[in-house]
Amino acid sequence: MPDIYLYLAVGAFAGVLAGLFGVGGGLVIVPVLAFAFARAGMAPEVLMHLAIGSSLATIVFTSLASVRAHHRRGAVQWRLVGRLAPGIVVGALLGAVIADWLPGTGLRRIFGIFELAVAVQLGLGLKPAPHRTLPGTPGLFAAGGVIGTVSAIVGIGGGTLTVPFLTWNNVAIRNAVATSAACGMPIALAGALGFAAAGWGESALPAASTGYLYWPAIGGVVAASMLFAPLGARLAHALPGDVLKRLFALFLAGLGVYMLT
Repeated sequence: MPDIYLYLAVGAFAGVLAGLFGVGGGLVIVPVLAFAFARAGMAPEVLMHLAIGSSLATIVFTSLASVRAHHRRGAVQWRLVGRLAPGIVVGALLGAVIADWLPGTGLRRIFGIFELAVAVQLGLGLKPAPHRTLPGTPGLFAAGGVIGTVSAIVGIGGGTLTVPFLTWNNVAIRNAVATSAACGMPIALAGALGFAAAGWGESALPAASTGYLYWPAIGGVVAASMLFAPLGARLAHALPGDVLKRLFALFLAGLGVYMLT
């Protein structure tokens, strides 16, 4: 029962962060689930795979509200989502296969390095300057493939990769954020299905798992994050954004160091 409370707490925190900063909750969900699963005594060889797969599954549900909100404002470029989606799906499935091949310690190090990179980007406010137009269909397929692969390996919705790519290609930031949110759905869905299939039949998995998806954690995180995301959105309009982003960057850096130790 105490673990359920931890899953609810991480879901609430992830929901507030998503509403506050517009970042995917996977950056927080994965390391906290890894901590919770280790505390529960789950097998080390599947612990990180479960944390990443479960994180992707939560994003399937939590991204729905975000996409609806952006769609109502007419900010999602659905044609662009459709052109990126094939590469994203292929990449996310490939990412799940690669993650299954990697040992838990390797996945943990990869996540830690990625977390530190995002912390630096947020803390310094690094943004690519728009200077080109969107590539053609092969280029968008390749870009979607890279975004999907990396996102699935680290268990995120891809916003930290998709938004910079779109702004670099002269997509207005409002549309880039909204389109990225819509791209998070195929990333999360394909990635979660890939992790479920990759872990199917793994003997070290705990009860209530479907492959590398652990449903008690998924249910707790989803329930709390959907309740608390509106609070984050309200706080975003009331608190100093630049200061909060730097504080959040420090928090992510701490998580990154934790995952590397």
